[in-house]
Amino acid sequence: MRAFALTGPRQFEVRDEPDPVAGPGQVVVHIERVGVCGTDVEFFTGEMSYLHTGRAAYPMRLGHEWSGTVTSVGDGVDPAWLGRRTTGDTMLGCGRCDRCLSGRHHVCAELVEVGISGGFAGALAERLAVPASALHALPDAVDAVSGALVEPGGNALRALDAASLAAGDRLLVMGPGTIGLLTAQFAHAAGIEVHVLGLPLPALEFAKGFGFAGVWTDADLPLLPWDAVIDASNAAALPSRAVELVEPGRRVVFIGLAGAPSLVDSRSIALKDVTAVGILGASAGLDGTIDRFASGAVDPRTLVAATVGLERAGDVLGGWRPTDAGAGPKIHIDPRL
Repeated sequence: MRAFALTGPRQFEVRDEPDPVAGPGQVVVHIERVGVCGTDVEFFTGEMSYLHTGRAAYPMRLGHEWSGTVTSVGDGVDPAWLGRRTTGDTMLGCGRCDRCLSGRHHVCAELVEVGISGGFAGALAERLAVPASALHALPDAVDAVSGALVEPGGNALRALDAASLAAGDRLLVMGPGTIGLLTAQFAHAAGIEVHVLGLPLPALEFAKGFGFAGVWTDADLPLLPWDAVIDASNAAALPSRAVELVEPGRRVVFIGLAGAPSLVDSRSIALKDVTAVGILGASAGLDGTIDRFASGAVDPRTLVAATVGLERAGDVLGGWRPTDAGAGPKIHIDPRL
């Protein structure tokens, strides 16, 4: 099969690799769509911290936002999976420890991440072997494009849930990237008054098309009581800004990661009686995301600006966008092209 291999910082190739075989407890999925995200870009540039701590190493195959169809199953796997459309959890825990058994497998001490860490190959290939336990079936109402947005959607839904808001509450989302916009869409669908903060770039203009109550830069952000602030940006200064802006006694949620440490004064958190929540991974939000996509409450497909073949994956990671790409923040790879 054809597969994308990242061999070093900004070094890559599309090469022939042996077809994966479904081992015990595994399936093989024929991949239809793969999303490229900021984590993938950090691996491409060599800036990802996992490369420096030994948690990940080149060569590697990226791809943790995917959808496809199960084509074979290994021993111990229900054959009913054959032919089913699916996406999968990125986080693979050991399945035995207290964290895994209590539903926290995404923070398992032996965690490996599909296409990210632990040497587990990702979905930037024609086929992917993955544990059946990680699969989440896609209904007919969720097509391949939406299916490959379930993983970022799961992160976004967890961030919104952590904000603990009710209909009519006011939310500020910092960062109009894929996760920020999905968070805002989920909140808008739930009757929450949504505002988005970003830099004066095309991404912020794109956010104005979703019908949110407000889309702002820091210079024109109104002085409103924010019932929750979710930082989905990669700006090191915004976590402290989130604590500054949120109403006393309410919540800030941190899901964005900056390339440098973000400094937050814990005295501000304590003296405002603010609850600060960190979010890692989509695991607990995957099923809820599929339900919302299937119901039509949120249609994520407008976020995808273009879909290209596997041969252009390295170019996309390097910042290239097709000349006819839309305004959305996400580029998809179709390994069949």
